[in-house]
Amino acid sequence: MERFVVKKIKIGVIGCGNISNAYFNACKKFPILDLAVCSDLDLERARAKADEHGIPRACTTKELLADPEIQIVVNLTVPKAHAEVDLAVLQAGKSVHSEKPLALNRADGAAVLQTASACKLRVGCAPDTFLGGGIQTCVKLINDGWIGRPVAATAFMLCHGHEGWHPAPEFYYQHGGGPMLDMGPYYLTALVALMGPIRRVTAMTRITFPQRLISSQPKAGTWIDVEIPTHVAGVMEFVNGAIGTLVTSFDVWGGVVPRIEVYGTEGSLSVPDPNCFGGPIRILRTGANEWSELPLTHGYSENSRGIGVADMAYALRSGRDHRASGQMALHVLDAMQSFQEASDQGRHVDLKIPCERPAPLPLGLMPGHLDE
Repeated sequence: MERFVVKKIKIGVIGCGNISNAYFNACKKFPILDLAVCSDLDLERARAKADEHGIPRACTTKELLADPEIQIVVNLTVPKAHAEVDLAVLQAGKSVHSEKPLALNRADGAAVLQTASACKLRVGCAPDTFLGGGIQTCVKLINDGWIGRPVAATAFMLCHGHEGWHPAPEFYYQHGGGPMLDMGPYYLTALVALMGPIRRVTAMTRITFPQRLISSQPKAGTWIDVEIPTHVAGVMEFVNGAIGTLVTSFDVWGGVVPRIEVYGTEGSLSVPDPNCFGGPIRILRTGANEWSELPLTHGYSENSRGIGVADMAYALRSGRDHRASGQMALHVLDAMQSFQEASDQGRHVDLKIPCERPAPLPLGLMPGHLDE
């Protein structure tokens, strides 16, 4: 068992909102991570989270960035601050893993990666759900030829928005929000993990409801002006020649479409919800009359947000590439921005930012370990 003893890497977290609980809990699953400090614009909130989760220290962001022992910072700020905070972290000499999206536009995202390269540091980005047992099992099935050569894929994220349940839903209808930037990263990251990078896209978008009425507390009765498209229908051509369809919507009351399906020359594969780590996997192979459900081949099927941070920590130790990479996040951001440009201009848009399909996780890993 000695080979599984790892030297810890100290990490800090900037941003102690609701999503931070998932990261704080997941960090305890990975022995390589030493969660040493957290910060927030509201210092009392950071102190409360530190007390709740047993984090040794809560402090200001300036103090966190000045700590020479912190090697990785997890950026859980609001999306419009992601690029600014990432740059500050890198300039402080630390690698960074950000919540999605990497930035609100490809230019800001590219600036983050350029700074990381100049500083010889790493950038990672959510979502890391594609490292869960559900999608990793599907990656293995595709790699092993269970459905032959992939020729197409479909993905759907359909709901009626956030004003009926979220305490502060305005952001989701302002620039930087919307169904594509909010949920698109889960679906596009999963598709890149399954199919490889995207070559070009086209799309059509619309705003169905110019105003939204908040019915959730504490802002019930308040109207929201909608600034961004709330229904986006996109088509992608992958580098491998396959064609994908992605629909994200805050305008739909419900649907019975699949989350993600991949269609190959020898069968079809039903992929679990990319917003989760596990979920059912079903396959229909050539000659079969019914779908079959398959067991997971990989672990981390429960909520493991933060696995991307742990993978970066292991990569820092070994020198390999980390999987939830900033380059893939920038490719996904490029695709999301290109959907809107394609709709506005009525044409196909070639993606400007390349990426590599992330390496699959090995089989048979010990719990909490991401290297063999």
